[in-house]
Amino acid sequence: MRQARRKEKNAETREPRRSEPPPEPSPEPTAGRPQEPATEAPPAWKKPEGLSLGGWAVLGAVLVLLQFPLIHYALFRGEPATTTRVPYAQDFSDPGVVGRDFFSTGGFWRVVNGQLLSPGVRNNPLWLQASLPADVAVEFDVRSESPEGDIKVELFGDGSDHASGYIFIHGGWNNTLSIIARLDEHGTPLDKLQRQAQRVAEQRGNAQQAGLVETGVLRARTHMRVEARPYPVKQGQTYHWRIERKGSLLRWSIDGKPFMQFDDPLPLVGKGHDRFGFSSWEAQLFFDNLKIEPL
Repeated sequence: MRQARRKEKNAETREPRRSEPPPEPSPEPTAGRPQEPATEAPPAWKKPEGLSLGGWAVLGAVLVLLQFPLIHYALFRGEPATTTRVPYAQDFSDPGVVGRDFFSTGGFWRVVNGQLLSPGVRNNPLWLQASLPADVAVEFDVRSESPEGDIKVELFGDGSDHASGYIFIHGGWNNTLSIIARLDEHGTPLDKLQRQAQRVAEQRGNAQQAGLVETGVLRARTHMRVEARPYPVKQGQTYHWRIERKGSLLRWSIDGKPFMQFDDPLPLVGKGHDRFGFSSWEAQLFFDNLKIEPL
């Protein structure tokens, strides 16, 4: 009997019993608070499906329909209308003159207290519907009510498109720069073109023939500008501008004093270069007392 008990004891020593862990107690509901239901895991993210061919076709048709007036205007427009003529004078005492004598593709141009308001039209000029002679003088009063200055007009444009002629800007680029631009206010500066022409002439072995046209640096559609930094625009101050062209020379004066000039070797003349327009970017400008006379 003793041996049997010893063997049984030895077996228990060799192979100890494996006790299972006790079950975790379930949380008891708190008195007065309902037991919250178990939250389900959020569904897995799925990449959204793109438009089908039919969907793209519908979207394209909607976009074309929305832009149809501008598309039709760009493709089928004719010559700009002519409703008045030079000599021309306007004091903007009649609010109806904006719709009668002028044209614009955008911007809420209007007369306020006897002055023409350009409320930051983002390069949508208000074009006078009159054909200009090649030699002409344009005068007007202008005031900027914005700290950035940025007074702007366009001369010898096509009567429809921004930057289709010469652009005159006083106090542009946050009131730091004034320019006379040819076909693009962001065009290449004149002094850079002149240096380029000089290099071309030297490469040809004739440094004396360094003209912009002779070297081919300036062409009919070249975008360029003349830069100056005479003085910034003062907010609320009225300036009197006069711009004139005789032959190829553009002269610009402010308050009776010379401001800038540009002698264009290839002047913009003829069809598409015979209109004047007021303009602005984001500044609030007031124009008045417009006067245009042939020279």
